[in-house]
Amino acid sequence: MSHPAPTTPPAPAPPPEAVGPLMRSLSVLRELTAGGGRQAVGDLVRGTGLARSTVDRVLSTLARLGYVRIQGRDAVLAPRLLELGNAYLAASELPDRLGPLADRLADELDESVSLAVPDGDGVRFVHQATRRRAMSLAFRIGDLLPAERGAPGALFADAWDADDWRRWRQRRAADPTDAGFPAVPPRPAADAPAGADNASGTGFEARVAAARTAGWSLDDQLIEPGLVAVALPVRDAAGRTVCAVSVVSHTSRLSADALREAALPRLREAVATMEYALNAPPATDAEAHPAAAHASWMRASKQELGPEFVESVARGLITLTAFGTGRAELSLTAVAEATGLARATARRALITLEHLGYIATDGKLFRLTPRVLELGFAHLSGLTLPAIAQPHLAALVERVHDSASMAVLSGDDIQYVARVPTVRIMSVNITLGTRFPAYPTSMGRVLLAGLPPAEVSARLALTHLEPLTRHTVTDPDRLLALLEDVRTEGYALVDEELEEGLRSLAVPVHDRTGRVVSAVNVSTHAGRCSPDETREALLPALREAAADIEADLRVAGRFARIPTG
Repeated sequence: MSHPAPTTPPAPAPPPEAVGPLMRSLSVLRELTAGGGRQAVGDLVRGTGLARSTVDRVLSTLARLGYVRIQGRDAVLAPRLLELGNAYLAASELPDRLGPLADRLADELDESVSLAVPDGDGVRFVHQATRRRAMSLAFRIGDLLPAERGAPGALFADAWDADDWRRWRQRRAADPTDAGFPAVPPRPAADAPAGADNASGTGFEARVAAARTAGWSLDDQLIEPGLVAVALPVRDAAGRTVCAVSVVSHTSRLSADALREAALPRLREAVATMEYALNAPPATDAEAHPAAAHASWMRASKQELGPEFVESVARGLITLTAFGTGRAELSLTAVAEATGLARATARRALITLEHLGYIATDGKLFRLTPRVLELGFAHLSGLTLPAIAQPHLAALVERVHDSASMAVLSGDDIQYVARVPTVRIMSVNITLGTRFPAYPTSMGRVLLAGLPPAEVSARLALTHLEPLTRHTVTDPDRLLALLEDVRTEGYALVDEELEEGLRSLAVPVHDRTGRVVSAVNVSTHAGRCSPDETREALLPALREAAADIEADLRVAGRFARIPTG
């Protein structure tokens, strides 16, 4: 099903050097994003206007890149696609340099704080520090808002020239209800005469002028009733506004004027600190992609998939990943070296991406634009850990033909947050949310082993170690020794300690910092084989599934917080 996209004047014809397959692949990704991250292949064909064979080849290539998954008749955005948006965010350095300061400000004010950048005549979020309340900010990293609906837009529009204002008016006339901006509630057509913001008739141009004079901008329920915000620009050493920081609240707590009075002094202090942070020495890149790996992977993919792998698509998308921390602006030569592409190939990819608005250039150096975030970032940045794990658990079950689960530590218990059952006459029947004591379970032991030893000892000292079967280990010293083995060996096998006849094997799942955040297991009936045979049959597949989850988690957790449930 096709969804409306932001309405803009007709795009200019692509330059002769543009790479057609790359343009078509990006149209498929945009259509899939507009459809909520999952669409039937037939709907993608109708939405893009491309031939079915073309869409199939594009999806095959995107699946090889790990950017989509094919599930039955549907194409689904995959977490690895976030690496494209991550490249922009890392290159901008705004979340890394200013994000911790925004988090601190949110804690001090007990209000939500956002960082946003200009994107054409829109505003795109690059960092969110939200408060958990019944009425709270729900925007995601990558979400796009019309400039006139929110506090940051008036700050950014101060730098617009006559052409920018003309394009803004054209967009407003063509899309009076903001249907092309799914992140905001639609505006009633009666409230949207050209040049107006809302039912009050307050003109956006007047708000831009007021923000220029005051040095700050106020959002008094421009996005939706009840939502208020105050924003300040953050400028670089040359005085250019690079982003805006907003403090966001709700009228159930503060009126717009009360928020301004309460937050503005501290917001000014935070912006001064942010501007100092922007001028810190450039960061170094710890996540460069070796060119040789790109080249060998490309050859292997083409050899394996043949015509179903479109090299020009893969090369073009890999070009985006050349940018990152310490690599905000790159020459053509630097892009070619980073990706392992020939200069002519890299040049055509860059020209195509510039035409589509994903790259900007001064003629010598290239840089990513915030538009890269439109490629699924907002949708995927909202994934939870169970959602990331689910397809990998499903693949694991298909491989080993036993049920697989994921659990997190909740007090002294484990809590199941993801599960894929298998169909057997005798199977383990557990539902999401089920809790068991941690000490007699394989996932519990993996999770406990991931804690500091002193904390584990303290937990066991306070836990009632009840024998649930005749096999349950309840001696604290023996449990500590078993946990040390789990820590050393990287897995836990528990045989009939939770329930007679139930055997379970579990391994840890680590986040990008190396911290154990969850455990995955396979449960089976103890009578089918010996413990050693279970370990030999299941452990390699289980470790591979955990590694795949960790790989997705590393990408997804680079700039977004991943909830565990």
